[in-house]
Amino acid sequence: MTRAEACLILNMVDHIGPVTVRRLTQRFGSPEAILDANLSDLKSVDGVGAKSAKAISDWRQSIPWEAELEHIQRAGLRLIHQEDPDYPVHLKEIHDPPLVLYTHGRLEAGEKNSLAMVGMRHPSHYGQETARKLGYQFGNIGMTVVSGLALGIDSASHRGCLQAKGHTVAVLGFGFQYLARAENARLAQEIVEAGGAVISEFPFVRPPDRQTFPMRNRIVSGMTLGTLVVEAGINSGALITANFALEQGRQVFAVPGRVDSPQAQGCHKLIQNGAKLVQCVEDVLEEFAYLLPKGRKTETGGETVPTPAIKLTDTEKTVLDAVGDEEAEIDAITAVCELPPSVVSATLLVLEMKHVVRQLPGKRYVRLISRETTP
Repeated sequence: MTRAEACLILNMVDHIGPVTVRRLTQRFGSPEAILDANLSDLKSVDGVGAKSAKAISDWRQSIPWEAELEHIQRAGLRLIHQEDPDYPVHLKEIHDPPLVLYTHGRLEAGEKNSLAMVGMRHPSHYGQETARKLGYQFGNIGMTVVSGLALGIDSASHRGCLQAKGHTVAVLGFGFQYLARAENARLAQEIVEAGGAVISEFPFVRPPDRQTFPMRNRIVSGMTLGTLVVEAGINSGALITANFALEQGRQVFAVPGRVDSPQAQGCHKLIQNGAKLVQCVEDVLEEFAYLLPKGRKTETGGETVPTPAIKLTDTEKTVLDAVGDEEAEIDAITAVCELPPSVVSATLLVLEMKHVVRQLPGKRYVRLISRETTP
């Protein structure tokens, strides 16, 4: 039995979750060894009750894992577990990371610059357009937008990112069998066709219920640097995602709305409790500058030589080329790029964070790397 198959089986066992499996693994050494353990040994593990131990011990009779593998193969899915190199790096850091992820499309752990965007299912026109605009801007500068594929803010965030030809990931609150009948089945297909991914931790035939969506929300927040709530009522499920982000030690952002709008009350509550107020993409990006590495020193101990933190996107290369070899004003850069001013401004901020340009007084910019060393 492979490690992936053992994790798949444990993920299908009732009455246990990732935390219990971690405790069992510490005792027995591996997921495979857990499945070989006898009932009395299983019950002796702290936190594992008789019902859970019996469910694990009976897995050969109760878990149709071979049929599950057939479902995965027929649906064209990929199964990854926590030791797989493509398991999302941020998600692995949370208290209860999923044992396995069913994935359709491209999911790579190396895409560390990711942001969750969530909100209510029935937003105002303002909320819908704000989510689409921000999703577009984040996608355009190379950030992965993660959301839950629901109607409303989730969909607008995904679609905005797609319009920018960016990478977006949709996290399902049910097994893949139910995706075809979901409200946003077509959007899921568009995400995969555009190079993104649709993922779920749930067994293939698990239907949606009251438990699955909160579980989904912890993945949305857990695989990202932070969570941006665009529009949410005071009882919105998006606030659950924001609370997960706080518990996971991640940044929380919120877009304000009208003071008399019920759709904005959840965001205003978050802001009152310490979430960062977001009016533009720069408000989010400036919080992540500390995550990007500084430059390296020259051999002579001279000035710092900036090193790009990650490969530049096509948009970033275009803006960097427009800066030229001399100081350039932002209006001149925008004219050369022929890109919207908001995109140029956001991209310049990212380039600053990557230490390839520096802003000077008067909204002027200068390159910090030569054209020969541009990635």
